[in-house]
Amino acid sequence: MKRILFPAVLAITLAARAQQSEPGQLDASPTLFTVMAALNAAGFDAGLESPNAHPLRKQVREELARREIPSLAAIRQFVAQHHQSDPTAELSQYISLALSMGPPPAFASHIRDLDLPPEALRIKDFSKLLAPFYREAGIADLWQRAQPQIDEYIERYHRPAAEAVLQANAYLRQPTSGFQGRHFQILIELLAPPGQVQRRSYGYEDTVVVTPSAEPRWFDIRHAYLHYLLDPLATRYQEMIERKNFLMHQAQRVRRLSDSYHDDFMSLTTESLIKAVESRLDRDPAAIERALYQGFILAPYFGEGLQLYEKQEQSMLVYYPELMAAIDLKTEEARLSKVDFNAGPPLHAAKPAAPSAAPAVPAAPLTGAAKTLDDAEQLYADREKNPANLEAAKQKYLDVLAQTEDKLLHADAYYGLARIAALSKDPDAAVRLFQAALDLGPRPATKAWVLVYLGKLEMAADDPAQAQRYFVDALQVDGISDLARKQAENGVRASNKQ
Repeated sequence: MKRILFPAVLAITLAARAQQSEPGQLDASPTLFTVMAALNAAGFDAGLESPNAHPLRKQVREELARREIPSLAAIRQFVAQHHQSDPTAELSQYISLALSMGPPPAFASHIRDLDLPPEALRIKDFSKLLAPFYREAGIADLWQRAQPQIDEYIERYHRPAAEAVLQANAYLRQPTSGFQGRHFQILIELLAPPGQVQRRSYGYEDTVVVTPSAEPRWFDIRHAYLHYLLDPLATRYQEMIERKNFLMHQAQRVRRLSDSYHDDFMSLTTESLIKAVESRLDRDPAAIERALYQGFILAPYFGEGLQLYEKQEQSMLVYYPELMAAIDLKTEEARLSKVDFNAGPPLHAAKPAAPSAAPAVPAAPLTGAAKTLDDAEQLYADREKNPANLEAAKQKYLDVLAQTEDKLLHADAYYGLARIAALSKDPDAAVRLFQAALDLGPRPATKAWVLVYLGKLEMAADDPAQAQRYFVDALQVDGISDLARKQAENGVRASNKQ
């Protein structure tokens, strides 16, 4: 099996597969593969019917269904007892556990219980069920037979993953791949539900697990790698950062901010810095305002501070304490006190609203990926005036995927690409791309239209029952537009007639 290594100088090379995973590489894990095989055999179906699910998943499930596996009954019972209503949370706990264990056939834990996240500790006894399952189900044989498909998918991530890491290192002027003794690794897992990128940090090991998707999720890899480089700096200068903790009350005003940040100023500070770095890398100034309204309250400060950083020659490793020390509490308090966090900037190609009372923070003009998306929508709208506009719009939507890691913008871009695929009479590609938009959790208006289009495609494929399900789902979206509602209602009536 191939793997891609990320050595200190980040010259990307290919090497023969070792028996056990080495750090600093793009690879796949036999331990994670075994855990996901067990989950699938136990009936974990999340994302199974998605067009972006990898064919290997169904192939392995079918193989396991034909085999006599005495240990499977205990695994099914365990999975049922620890079921989570949220499929992402369900997957997350098993990923956390898998990354804490060694290779087969022993699956011995190499992480102290004290260092395990609560979700992994809660299902720790699952590891005792893996050794008999591995033997009885013939997982070693399935793992070997899966290598060609895994290699193919790893190769797909070769260039984008390497470029994401190189880009982050170049901006932070990082001469090596991190602090001495720490390792960064990307694992591909094809048996998992699509559209997932999950990061774990255990001691000196940072691991990103990537599942199938319509396009390589290089932006999530870059985001994880920035955490890998910047989290240790936050830990080193924790005392300095905590002196700025007075600003936390401003973050607590933001209802949409994840609870994990409301009581963790150090994590909030690091995420604000990463958002600002991504804004500079993507040449997308509007990303700063989006981050601010998401609750990353120091993004505007870092957006300004990074412009000064770029003009000097020190690496971030050296410059970091100066950047943190320069946070002025009075200045930031005054800035943040003017922000109405219940409002928020336009996230994509919305037309300007009629003038009203002056907002606390004026909306910035569209720039970066948001501007590219707006241009793509204009070209798509004008496609009948000039047929060449459709191809130009397609390229713009693809540019959005490369310019930002914002999932809402990505969902809108996939929605645009899917409409073009439908117009180009490629229904299979259209379904995959519409599903990619759904996998990213699009804004309500986009979600409703995606479901309407999927319903129309199912009608064209002579499956009125599935079409009706999509139309009904669209009608249940809170935020559906009047036009989308009308088309969904018409779709329900049409499907009832067939």
